[in-house]
Amino acid sequence: MVRRILLGSQLRRLREGCAITREDAGYAIRASESKISRMELGRVSFKERDVADLLSLYGLAAGPDREALLALVREANKSGWWHSYNDVLPNWFQTYIGLEEAAALIRTYEVQFIPGLLQGEEYARAIFAQNRPALDEAEIARRVTLRTRRQKLLTEGLGPKLWAVIDEAALRRPVGGPEVMRAQLEHLVELAQLPSVVVQVMPFRFGAHAGESGAFSVLRFPEQDLPDVVYLEQLTSALYLDKRDDVDEYLQVMERLCVDSLTPQQTLDLLQTILKSQ
Repeated sequence: MVRRILLGSQLRRLREGCAITREDAGYAIRASESKISRMELGRVSFKERDVADLLSLYGLAAGPDREALLALVREANKSGWWHSYNDVLPNWFQTYIGLEEAAALIRTYEVQFIPGLLQGEEYARAIFAQNRPALDEAEIARRVTLRTRRQKLLTEGLGPKLWAVIDEAALRRPVGGPEVMRAQLEHLVELAQLPSVVVQVMPFRFGAHAGESGAFSVLRFPEQDLPDVVYLEQLTSALYLDKRDDVDEYLQVMERLCVDSLTPQQTLDLLQTILKSQ
């Protein structure tokens, strides 16, 4: 997904630099103006022949720049490891995992549950089990395996930095029973001490706060050409916002949440207090 977005943005820049309309670009590859728009937004797969024809139209002749972009086409069309979980993974969430893998920083605010990247196996299993009988044991096990596989981004130090703000309600809600919750809180304490993880808690005592709109995540990428993306998950779909004004609104809320929440050390202290009271 990220490679597609990056490739699309470079194609758009080349087209605009030549003052060529999307309609004329589409005509050159026997496609519509809307397809050029979707290509430039990274929302469709790329055919190497189409990209080669566009590069020729835009005056990018044989050379290292042209070859680099054609190589990016081949990379963009490769399947990610998560595609082997297509049987339990909605299409709209595959996009998120691709973005998650490529991000340099993920900032997330969660209200009801511990964020997915910070969930222990039994806690995740208890959440998925709420969907019985729609999900059988085999599908639940597959979903749990997928969730723990995603966490290698943090534990192996190969992925993004995660900065999570968690509402205290998520710590107090007894998902799966006392033993599962205790294991989850211990797991959270362990992960919160990783160099790639920052965890803060928005305490009850603060009262009303900036996160009134609910859970969301903001993903930032190492490539300067890529905008930040806000991810909003719904029951059967998700929204991906990348317009500057939208992203700025959510970043302001995230900054406010980080300022008003407990510090990382105060968060660890609270987690230990909750553990001792159980």
